[in-house]
Amino acid sequence: MAQFTLKDITLRVPGKALTKPLRVALETGRYEWNERDAIERHVKPGDKVLDIGAGAGYISIIAGRAAGPENVISVEGNPVMMEALRHNLDENGAQATQVLHGAVVADNFDEDTVLFAARDAFWSSSIANEKTNPDKIVEVPALKLSALLDEHQPTIVSMDVEGGELELCQQPWPPCVRMVVMEIHTSQYPPSAVKAIFDGMSKNNMTLMPWGTRGEVIVLQRCDK
Repeated sequence: MAQFTLKDITLRVPGKALTKPLRVALETGRYEWNERDAIERHVKPGDKVLDIGAGAGYISIIAGRAAGPENVISVEGNPVMMEALRHNLDENGAQATQVLHGAVVADNFDEDTVLFAARDAFWSSSIANEKTNPDKIVEVPALKLSALLDEHQPTIVSMDVEGGELELCQQPWPPCVRMVVMEIHTSQYPPSAVKAIFDGMSKNNMTLMPWGTRGEVIVLQRCDK
């Protein structure tokens, strides 16, 4: 495995899950830096964080430093990353963080498993579609969003699911979630889909939080007043 240090966090990543651009991002400290800044700004003691698309565990580790590692749940679909994810959490003081293997799906998904694209760069892995190279497809557990939210009752959800956010934002979210930190992927869908994301979350009484929103990383806050 390759090893990288981002500030004082050490991450191990399987060589077969690395590409040159991903390696450069990890080496220069630009890996998930917008998500990191948003999580550092908004996660407070007493929060419970659900990290969907945890990858190498970087955001989960940062969230755990603010909320306590026992208050973080890391969800990752790529089977190639599961050993590294657990190792990285344990080596960075997050032994109490729970890890779940599976791809998060909308509630209208009827199967217990889903086809997943384990791409060469782990940060671009996602639920498979008709364009996915068959050699990269694996079958993983399907985790329904509402079941995760109901079971774990997070106050903050961090979500990086490479396009899957469009469908997940169209369904009800429980009031326990006060904030969502989410990467949108505008290269994968048209402006009307971006509007649908905001419209869907607006129906859940959530609106834009400017502080922490940058580029394709958006922060949404619940409207209590």
